Amino acid sequence: MSVSHPANLSEVYAQHHATGERLGKSFMEDTRAVLFRNWIGEEKTILDLGGRDGTLTRHFMSGNQVVIGDIDVGALASARENYGVDIAEVDLNARLPFEDNSYDIVVLAEVLEHLPYPQITLAEIQRVLKPGGFLIGSIPLAYHIKDRWQVLRGRKLWVDGDPTHVQFFKHDELIDFFNNFLDVEDVVPLKGGRKAHWFPKLFARDVAFRCRKAA
Repeated sequence: MSVSHPANLSEVYAQHHATGERLGKSFMEDTRAVLFRNWIGEEKTILDLGGRDGTLTRHFMSGNQVVIGDIDVGALASARENYGVDIAEVDLNARLPFEDNSYDIVVLAEVLEHLPYPQITLAEIQRVLKPGGFLIGSIPLAYHIKDRWQVLRGRKLWVDGDPTHVQFFKHDELIDFFNNFLDVEDVVPLKGGRKAHWFPKLFARDVAFRCRKAA
């Protein structure tokens, strides 16, 4: 029996989004939308990397100039059709097709964990951000208490989860990683209650972050 395999990364994510019914949905959409809107404000130039079909992007488009960059051209076409947003096909493992110091905000929401070469991506984000600009996003953390229990039981991290996750950051590792490129201003648990805020290394599983490029 022959098995059809995607030919390139664009096809990988087009297939992944379609089979997982991920288009038209966004993880913790309401929670992230409110936080991101507060962090972003208005009258900003925004580059939403990995924004897919614009499901989350639409919440911070009003009053801003937004471009969605993604490798899934089908999702980008949906974003343009549904929300009238500017789009760009980009490979986050290569140089971004944007000028230096060109954006007030770069959004990287639920994307970093998918990147085989995150150092390339962060260096490019640092390049395209204006001085004083912000990287805003979110990511699932690894090695919180539930993950540690999984490992002790001999199971892989997220064994039943998303097969495209290739990066597994602990809380402090994430902060150290960002600090190589930008200044970390906030890392906020998205759920988990008081325990996640008081003891993020153990109980914060999903966090939002805000990092600033030096002026």
